Amino acid sequence: MKCLRCHNEKESLFAYDQGVYYCRRCVAFGRMDVGQTLAIPDLSCRAVDVSPELKFALTKEQEHVSEQALAHLKNGKNVFVYAATGAGKTEICYRSICHYLKKGKKVGFAISRRQVVLEIAARLREVFPTLKIVEVCQDYTKEIDGDLIVCTIHQLYRYPETFDLLILDELDAFPYAGNALLKQFVDNACKGERLCLSATLDPSLQEDIDQKKVEVVALFQRPHKKPLIVPEVIRIFRLAQRLLVWHYCLQFTKQGKQTIVFVPRKKDTLFFELLLHPFNAKAIHSSKKNKDEVMEQFRNRQFPVLVSTTLLERGITVPGVQAIVYDGDHTVFTQASLIQIFGRVGRKFDDPYGRGICLCSRKNESIASCVRTIEWMNAHAASVWK
Repeated sequence: MKCLRCHNEKESLFAYDQGVYYCRRCVAFGRMDVGQTLAIPDLSCRAVDVSPELKFALTKEQEHVSEQALAHLKNGKNVFVYAATGAGKTEICYRSICHYLKKGKKVGFAISRRQVVLEIAARLREVFPTLKIVEVCQDYTKEIDGDLIVCTIHQLYRYPETFDLLILDELDAFPYAGNALLKQFVDNACKGERLCLSATLDPSLQEDIDQKKVEVVALFQRPHKKPLIVPEVIRIFRLAQRLLVWHYCLQFTKQGKQTIVFVPRKKDTLFFELLLHPFNAKAIHSSKKNKDEVMEQFRNRQFPVLVSTTLLERGITVPGVQAIVYDGDHTVFTQASLIQIFGRVGRKFDDPYGRGICLCSRKNESIASCVRTIEWMNAHAASVWK
């Protein structure tokens, strides 16, 4: 027995019902009986000659990496864009998106987290105002077809054999990393080439790179040419960390800066929301029902301090924001997540500097590796992978 959607072959993960076996492994995405083939969605496909409408021209480094990536894709190769946070990974995709759309090909943009899906879709609408761009994620599933489909990786189950170009953003992030079910959804959905994007290198992807299955292009320099923010690591016991969170929030607020306080657990968001009440702080995590509203208010600078789990570690851009990590040696804060968190700081031309504070009881390997990697990227800022 084999499920043709998730490729499950474990007998214990099948159930018998009304004369047929069905797969329990992926039943949350709709029942699949043994022998049932995947239904290919009937989606629109039109050739469209489009160019991005940019507020700022790409740097020569971004142009070079864009050209390299497209050249590999034209040769039928999958590509990994290894770029520092804020270096313009999304912008590097524009040339490839336009090439595939001009040829009447289907393009998808898959992201691990819902919050980032909404942000990327909004950014793409600004850049490609003539395209129909749809986001497909929780609360956004009524319309699933467009010129450019931006979705969570979970939603790829809707799109078997669909995408000629599938862009995978932050493929090393939870919940995609290490999830065999979601990786199968990606395999099912992509019938052409993959363009993978991240500021951190996933071990499984490194294997594909070593085996020449994936070509790599790299960019470690942000468009404003200023160095990445290296976090300030402060080792101190947990109670004092809470006092320092208050201290830095006060300092940054007086400077007119907004702050995101990253905490390891959902219950920590409630504590810090109360502790930081004088700053009108609000909290956000994956189970928060009004998270879209809270995020929009923060973007509009309606309050200065936002407390978050790692939900906001990737893909979120807030001008002039500062980052504080509480309990930074907690296991939830991996090297990759810390690099992403401190990558929220100093992204804009008009405010390329900022501060990232990592509070911890001990400087573990994740923290040390984060610092080393950011310093290495700064040292190799304009280099391109050879």
